Amino acid sequence: MSPDELRATIGLAGVYGLRMFGLFIILPVFAFYAEDLPGGDNYTLVGIALGAYGLTQAILQIPFGWLSDRIGRKPVIYLGLILFAIGSLIAASAIDIYWVIVGRIIQGSGAISAAIMALAADLTREEHRTKAMATIGMTIGTVFAISLIAAPVLNQWIGVPGIFAMTGILALLAMIVVNKIIPDPRISRFHSDTEVSSASFASVLQNTQLLRLNYGIFALHATLMALWLVVPLTLRQAGMAASDHWQIYLPVLLLSIVFIIPAIIYSEKKAKLKHVFVAAIAFLLIGQFLLAITYNSIWGTALALLVFFAAFNLLEASLPSLISKIAPVGAKGTAIGIYSSTQFLGAFAGAAAGGYLFGTHGSYALYMFCGSLLIVWLAMAATMKAPAAVRSRMYPVVEMDIDQSRELSRQLAAIPGVYEALVLVNERVAYLKVDMKGFDEEKVNQLLGEKT
Repeated sequence: MSPDELRATIGLAGVYGLRMFGLFIILPVFAFYAEDLPGGDNYTLVGIALGAYGLTQAILQIPFGWLSDRIGRKPVIYLGLILFAIGSLIAASAIDIYWVIVGRIIQGSGAISAAIMALAADLTREEHRTKAMATIGMTIGTVFAISLIAAPVLNQWIGVPGIFAMTGILALLAMIVVNKIIPDPRISRFHSDTEVSSASFASVLQNTQLLRLNYGIFALHATLMALWLVVPLTLRQAGMAASDHWQIYLPVLLLSIVFIIPAIIYSEKKAKLKHVFVAAIAFLLIGQFLLAITYNSIWGTALALLVFFAAFNLLEASLPSLISKIAPVGAKGTAIGIYSSTQFLGAFAGAAAGGYLFGTHGSYALYMFCGSLLIVWLAMAATMKAPAAVRSRMYPVVEMDIDQSRELSRQLAAIPGVYEALVLVNERVAYLKVDMKGFDEEKVNQLLGEKT
């Protein structure tokens, strides 16, 4: 990467991370805060407050990406950060649960994920774009882990209103990062690998394999959000003070990462991605079961969380890779956009349904709800086709007409190791899906060099 590309990638990852930090940070402590809040005795409302950001995020993420194509990436990012800051400050000053819900809804309406990815694509060359996207994507897991550990400590120091206010201030500071650190793109154009195309909607939504994965991310985040209504209370009931919960979360997250690394390496090297994927869902289900039966034990809950988060982190890492392998070539951005929106919708649905079930029927009803979602997912995953062991590649191409691009697509598809090839004239890019074992990249470079 060039210095400008590296600066843009790190800067955008920081902005994205700050925003996600503001959404995640209250998860481990909100159940305690709601107990003393007017209206907080209604767990349905508590669940809605916890997951409300997901609803507006799911609705507005794709439209905000399209808006960035029209008015520019940075203006949309500024708008999103301002909305997030307003929502945070409303939640910080909330006098009851209803105003917290309003604040969380406005927080989620600052849906800048798609605009950030599009700006990253504008500011990086094709050969480095995958690294840039991976760097930005990794911030989600990192920030989530930091949130779980920091939230109990911050709650003791400044309380949940203080946490909301802090995240609002961080959002405003992120605007300075966008303005001062992240370069302005010379040219903004549509990128099929990072942005949603309305023309690709039908093919993506009709792909049954992608629909299975979309259901999976819905179920995964619905389960995760529902857990935050009961796990903190379970640990407190077992005798652990809320300010000490980080002592469980920190080792659980570190050990879960240690456990999943061999599984990821095995799945990629041995082309066993489906087998590892299905096993992870099964372990997720086991983690849910253990949480339901170890509610009166700190060590039992810690073991259950370790099983759950090891499976959760593995699935979070595997799902985007599966999307990339299965999505039609040239429609990766559309597939990821729909997948991401479904993820946020799952966060809202899980928190809202979990709150209702927990409030009216108790924790076992919540765990049964989550378990049912995961059993359906396990059945879907077990019967899905094993994805081909392919990877995506992008190559810049010279200006050409439609007929020339079709001919070049045909020639690229005939090269050994190439599963699919598509040359897009407007983007001046050739998108390829390749089997790295049999891929003859030299022939691709030679063919593209002949067209220069």
